[in-house]
Amino acid sequence: EEEAKLQNGGFLPCPPSPGGGGGGPAGITLEEPLRNCRLRSEAERRGGTVSNPLPPLGPRDDASNRAHAAPGVRSPRGAAELGALPLGFSDVNLNSRNTYEVSRRRSAPDHLPHGGTVPATPAPPQESAERARRAGITGAGSSFAEFFTRNFFTKKAKELKPAAQSAPGWKLFGKVPPRENLPKDSKIIQQEYEARTGRMYKPPPPPARRKNIEFEPLSTTALILEDRPANLPAKSVEEALRHRQEYDEMVAEAKKREIKEAHKRKKIMRERFKQEENIASAMVIWVNEILPNWEGMRATRRVRELWWQGLPPRVRGKVWSLAVGNELNITPELYEIFLSRAKERWKSFSETSTENDIEDAGASVADREASLELIKLDISRTFPSLYIFQKGGPYHDLLHSVLGAYTCYRPDVGYVQGMSFIAAVLILNLEEADAFIAFANLLNKPCQLAFFRVDHSMMLKYFAAFEVFFEENLPKLFLHFKSYSLTPDIYLIDWIFTLYSKSLPLDLACRVWDVFCRDGEEFLFRTGLGILRLYEDILLQMDFIHIAQFLTKLPEDITSEKLFTCIAAIQMQNSNKKWAQVFASLMKDNKEGDKNHSPALKS
Repeated sequence: EEEAKLQNGGFLPCPPSPGGGGGGPAGITLEEPLRNCRLRSEAERRGGTVSNPLPPLGPRDDASNRAHAAPGVRSPRGAAELGALPLGFSDVNLNSRNTYEVSRRRSAPDHLPHGGTVPATPAPPQESAERARRAGITGAGSSFAEFFTRNFFTKKAKELKPAAQSAPGWKLFGKVPPRENLPKDSKIIQQEYEARTGRMYKPPPPPARRKNIEFEPLSTTALILEDRPANLPAKSVEEALRHRQEYDEMVAEAKKREIKEAHKRKKIMRERFKQEENIASAMVIWVNEILPNWEGMRATRRVRELWWQGLPPRVRGKVWSLAVGNELNITPELYEIFLSRAKERWKSFSETSTENDIEDAGASVADREASLELIKLDISRTFPSLYIFQKGGPYHDLLHSVLGAYTCYRPDVGYVQGMSFIAAVLILNLEEADAFIAFANLLNKPCQLAFFRVDHSMMLKYFAAFEVFFEENLPKLFLHFKSYSLTPDIYLIDWIFTLYSKSLPLDLACRVWDVFCRDGEEFLFRTGLGILRLYEDILLQMDFIHIAQFLTKLPEDITSEKLFTCIAAIQMQNSNKKWAQVFASLMKDNKEGDKNHSPALKS
């Protein structure tokens, strides 16, 4: 059965008719049973029965039928017999490869029409007989293969429908039907309103195009007047015109504000450009004339006026070093010695973490304060907005080295919080060794030494001298502070310890340092009075807590021109006595009081 299936295309062969002759094969091809079925159905249709309409196939016929596997080779006998029979049943040719091949063969023409193409080659007799047999079987009606090909394996072509106009919007439970009246343009609404009321609406004239792009408004471009969405009721004419007027007013107000801010920015930029031009021209004078003849020209009026306007950044570090001097005679080699000693101490601090070991080694309180941990803690809080002195920054190790070397150089002073700001400003303007030399000599000045060594008696003398000139220049604010018992130490200590580098912007603090190197400690207290004068009106309206908070953190928008204008208005004279004379008299009174054992002065 399996072999017969393979020979018959996978189907069991039909048995031979009972009246047939011997010698036939066990199974026949599928076309003969189909032919028998067709003839039998034809006979039944005519009213009779057919028994064994065809004789059984012999070996020769079976061989010819097995030759059907080769395309184009058919039995002449089968073709002649089938061609003479009446046809009424459609054939399913299961021996063909597929229905697509059958339909393709049937649809191919035998010969092409006349028109320059190559004519069809005549087929051999056997192939013509096979084509005639197939045509006779499938000629009447449509075959099953054609039926399957046309009905089961074809797709219905989609009809192209014109794109429907989408609804203008959506609502919660369905589409909103399209509105009949489309939204009107603002010009059409305006014309209808004018025709109805008879009044003419004059729109504001369009603003003239400004040539300077700097005055073009920026944020007003986001203010766009839009009509309502299509799924909402349209505005009435009066409402649309009212909204138009409100929109124009909003845009006009915004433009005025932005133009005012643009004028302010332009003024600031103009002043900055002017200042930079002055600094550039002054730098030439400093480099070519003043610095080569420093000792002879430093006290002249021309140099002092240039100094007041601010030093050019290129020569700032050099002028600071010359103005501060080197009374301590520190050399770069001496700095390297103290730096190596500081590194050894840091290493010993990391190995011995207990305070008992440090005390046994004879370390003082100042040495313990100058430990690595304390300096590291303060360095991380030095100019945090610049990110150059924090760990990993380009100046972190440099600042650490300068502060560590100074603690070994002056163990009596040690490290005090606030020194890092002074050292940082010097590092930004000087080389490492020069910054250490200027730092050590600057802290050796009487005022800085008194504050950093926390000499209370000297600090009180400086505060008393400051109050003398405070009362002289700002009497109203002085009485206001007195009413709240607000003493100068609340705000002056932070200013003096950091030389205003923490309280003021860095560029403004450097300009304060310029004049401080020229005038000395007097200018530090004069700058304090200038700040109080600048914010006098604001401070008069504050109480104790708000005054202390305001003076501890000054506004960031303070400008150098305003501040130095207020500083210039401060007169450092009291009863024809200057700062040095007033301070000397206070020191003299203090000594006499100590001799007389005055309880008031002691308190």
